[in-house]
Amino acid sequence: MIDMDFSRRDFVASGAAALGAAALSASAEAAPRGKRRKLAPSDTVNVAIIGAGGMGNNNANNLVSQNIVALADVDFEHVARAFLDDKGQPNPERDPLKAKYDAAAKYADYRRMFDAQKDIDAVVIATPDHHHAAAAKMAMERGLHVYVQKPMAYSVHEGRLLLDLARKNPKLVTQMGNQGHSGDDGRRVVELIRGGVIGRVREVHVWTNRPVWPQGIAKPDPVDTPASLDWDMWLGPASVDWGYNPDYGHFNWRGWVPFGVGALGDMGAHLIDFPVWALEPGLPTRIESRHSRWGGDTNPWDRAGPEVLTSYPLASVTHYEFANAPGGPVTMIWYDGGLMPPTPKGIPSSRLDPGGGVMFVGETGYLIHETYGENPILFGEGVADKAAAIPVSLPRISGGIGGHEMNWIRAIRGEEGISNPFEMAVPLNETMVLGMVAMKADQPIAYDGRAVAVTNVLGANQYLTREYRKGWEL
Repeated sequence: MIDMDFSRRDFVASGAAALGAAALSASAEAAPRGKRRKLAPSDTVNVAIIGAGGMGNNNANNLVSQNIVALADVDFEHVARAFLDDKGQPNPERDPLKAKYDAAAKYADYRRMFDAQKDIDAVVIATPDHHHAAAAKMAMERGLHVYVQKPMAYSVHEGRLLLDLARKNPKLVTQMGNQGHSGDDGRRVVELIRGGVIGRVREVHVWTNRPVWPQGIAKPDPVDTPASLDWDMWLGPASVDWGYNPDYGHFNWRGWVPFGVGALGDMGAHLIDFPVWALEPGLPTRIESRHSRWGGDTNPWDRAGPEVLTSYPLASVTHYEFANAPGGPVTMIWYDGGLMPPTPKGIPSSRLDPGGGVMFVGETGYLIHETYGENPILFGEGVADKAAAIPVSLPRISGGIGGHEMNWIRAIRGEEGISNPFEMAVPLNETMVLGMVAMKADQPIAYDGRAVAVTNVLGANQYLTREYRKGWEL
């Protein structure tokens, strides 16, 4: 459990005033619409997929044993391509899922799906980031279990809102789609760090080779929208009037400010997960980001940055300080864009995977693992013997990393505990997106998690939430 400088019960309630208590409370207390089915272990779950191509298709493929009753997507031609192989030929391995998709009801607008489809038990949300909270809120208000791809929310405000909903509807099973949280290796990392295998940890380095999508550039000119794509629905909550360009669509949205949260928000859910889980440091108290230039529409080389931010910097280093960690202050440093920490003396540089990883620096050694918590390696005198003596204490998830989706199903049916519910996912998500707040503030920020406020740069508080297009307000 994450031990913050205040209790979990206080996590949302104490900050409600700072983020608009009336709106937050009204959303969270909305009564579920309709009667939720009570599911037994022998039942199959009726699942809807919002964002049915790309990652949503992969999630659905792991749920093919369930009833996929509805799909919501803005481009079903794109969805159809998910059933082809690299040569554009039908992929027989996906035939079972294709049969489920063919039989499912189809909608361009998930709001209409929620209104029309009364047989849904649970919803997978695998849209671009800017839709996550809107879709999850609508689903939870209707009494539906939710699996939300990472990051589960675009902003601090959205995360707190969803956590408040989850707490006020405790029978709903929630899961963030960072599958490494269900892996055996990642759980062993947490056990080893908590067991003191490398002594007290005061410093952690986290890195990724992302972005592998456009960043650090101005937005391109609009082009004709494909006939199969509902671009207005794709824009959804985003308060921008950008015309279509394939540089935003389907995968590349991650790097564009109105739609995604950059490399930190995308991969932090996998990588920062383990330090936050193992060390339980609470929320960060000081964050500073150093980065390459922003992408923007006006004067991108000005030191003050472009007038209109359009895409995130291509590379950044973000320093987090956790002053209230129970064992004493902890520093975590994030690197993206292919940047990496220096290699400690005595450790082969090949042990730091350039694709991404985490390095815990302890008093008596190091623990290094890859992106999803996999392949942990220990360095230090006597650490192997210490590791062997540290017992297994966390439950293992059936199927490990590949079982993350079915863990959610089994939890809905009461068969297994949920791997990463919003209670755990929101503090992680908040830590990630606070890095984006510091990046936008362009100076170090001091953060009070109890008040949900940046205390030293008051103008940065605007970045704890975001503007919404009319009709999409949360």
